[in-house]
Amino acid sequence: MAPGAKWKRMKVEGDSPWIMYHNHISRRRHTLVVFPHRDTSCFLASLPDSVPLSSLMLPGTHETMAFYGWPISQCQSIESPLAVQLHSGIRVIDIRLSIIDDRLISYHGIIPERTPFPDILQTLHTFLTSPSTASETVVVSIKQEDSNTYLFSNLVREDIIASPGGLQLWFLENRIPKLGEVRGKAVMFSRFGGSGYGWDNGAIGIHPPLWPDSEKHGFHWYCHGTLVRTQDWYAIPSFLSIPEKTSLSTELLTPPSDSLIPTLSISFMSASSIPFACPPVVARGFGWPKWGLGVEGVNARVGKWLLDLLSNDADSDRLSSHSADPDPLEYTCSEVHDLRLFSLPDTAPRISGWALMDFFEDPVEQGIVPLFVECNFRWRGAGEEGR
Repeated sequence: MAPGAKWKRMKVEGDSPWIMYHNHISRRRHTLVVFPHRDTSCFLASLPDSVPLSSLMLPGTHETMAFYGWPISQCQSIESPLAVQLHSGIRVIDIRLSIIDDRLISYHGIIPERTPFPDILQTLHTFLTSPSTASETVVVSIKQEDSNTYLFSNLVREDIIASPGGLQLWFLENRIPKLGEVRGKAVMFSRFGGSGYGWDNGAIGIHPPLWPDSEKHGFHWYCHGTLVRTQDWYAIPSFLSIPEKTSLSTELLTPPSDSLIPTLSISFMSASSIPFACPPVVARGFGWPKWGLGVEGVNARVGKWLLDLLSNDADSDRLSSHSADPDPLEYTCSEVHDLRLFSLPDTAPRISGWALMDFFEDPVEQGIVPLFVECNFRWRGAGEEGR
């Protein structure tokens, strides 16, 4: 199944430099969206150092290490460990840890997810220091899943110091950095630590001062002059709330037009409630929604939304040329044999933010990650990222 019930990814022979999606609108009208096949393992290499991370569209995973406990606790496929996620384009990870025998182990609530924190740190170091991917950065959210605040914070610091790269691998300031400041680094996003006691100058990275539990309409806070809007409504009543969850998650990614300060949007596209909305159901849906027998999951709906955005529903009366730098192209057939070529208009909405997903590789291949990546190269003004 391709992202969205209408859109289908087309098979391309050989090593094509293009990705193509087809939308059958009616018997006489079709839309074809074409955009470059980008290397998701190092896509940030093509973006300028001057852009702040708040202005990028960064794909992420919710409960990054939750590979066990299906269907209640598992949020990622066991075939997609952290290294695979990073090479697939994931740039925001959600690490949740508990203290077990004075060691930090990945947990989802009370469910053990088995991976020791030092193993996670090793994977991050390998990715961020390898020549082919040293251009990248990874935002690392660390959340405490137990209650011993002082010991937890101290163990996080000790494990980082003892890991390859040590503290030098990390950006620990409480502000949103520019990309050039953090290439080859992990950006700490701390959901632990209180005042940062025990850390140099109390610096534990980007540190939200509040995080209301499952606030349906989101919340906001400020980080050193940046407005941070956050959507983390996860306790949906049932799978019947999937459409509303999708709408709230995607709407947040369009920056407010009236904001006088930089804005970062953090959108969790994940949700879970027992028994009628476990993570696999919310992310993947179930049944055969194309035939009206089932429910389309959040991931497919987000994919459809992104493709509609990339195609922008160009009408058949607007014809324009395209630049040498390959933009996504839209082909619209208003008649069966009447094929017309469009480039994306400058008025298309520009989205940005950090989007965290469950089962990120669904519904097909790398799922919607390449679509999010492509948003970094569209609708940018001269001198901005992606140009």
